[in-house]
Amino acid sequence: MISVCVATLNGEKYIKQQLSSIISQLGEGDEVILSDDGSTDGTLEEVKSLGSPLIRVVEGPRKGVIKNFENAIKQSQGDYIFLADQDDVWMENKVEVMLRELENATCVVSDCVVVDEELSVISDSFYKVNGTRFGRFYNTVCKNGYLGCCMAFRRELISKALPIPDEIATHDGWFGNVAAYFYTVKFIDDKLILFRRHPGNNSTTASASKNGLFKRLGFRWDIIKNIRKLKRSK
Repeated sequence: MISVCVATLNGEKYIKQQLSSIISQLGEGDEVILSDDGSTDGTLEEVKSLGSPLIRVVEGPRKGVIKNFENAIKQSQGDYIFLADQDDVWMENKVEVMLRELENATCVVSDCVVVDEELSVISDSFYKVNGTRFGRFYNTVCKNGYLGCCMAFRRELISKALPIPDEIATHDGWFGNVAAYFYTVKFIDDKLILFRRHPGNNSTTASASKNGLFKRLGFRWDIIKNIRKLKRSK
């Protein structure tokens, strides 16, 4: 069973296109858990208009995007968890490719095509723009390459990664690092989403990258510190 976890907040402009690209790849027993953090626009109306029995809307905690994603993940029941932002578009082979790769890894991260709000290509590779490299040390200390909307993982990761510590700045960085330190992570070159960049983006990884050096180092130390706590609690 697949669970796609979506965190929404005032995403009426793109949510229908995103959900349509997701639902077309799911089967009867799969689910989309949409945690809405108090949208005041037409987001929920757009979701309802799709009329899909696969979508389950839950009320968000109204404590920011990280806790909103955590809420969706907690509500999920699937063996395989996919994270999805409200404004991207999935390539038609995303689920097929990710499931194949998850046969040999706990967490899989794909590349993506970076686009603007009209889906015009900004870069043909997020890996290239971000400077993404493979390796546990690099992704913990140097540069976070874990982009949530490009991640999928096995359910076993949830028991170790939740709850997300309050000081953690990016949910995807946290899940990726927990997977790397306790399980297995695989980066693949397949570009499996159109990663939309626009003024209203709600991505924690993209937002964190705009912070100064010392703040970013603080974020990394928070991850290392909490990973060490998890190791001691084994």
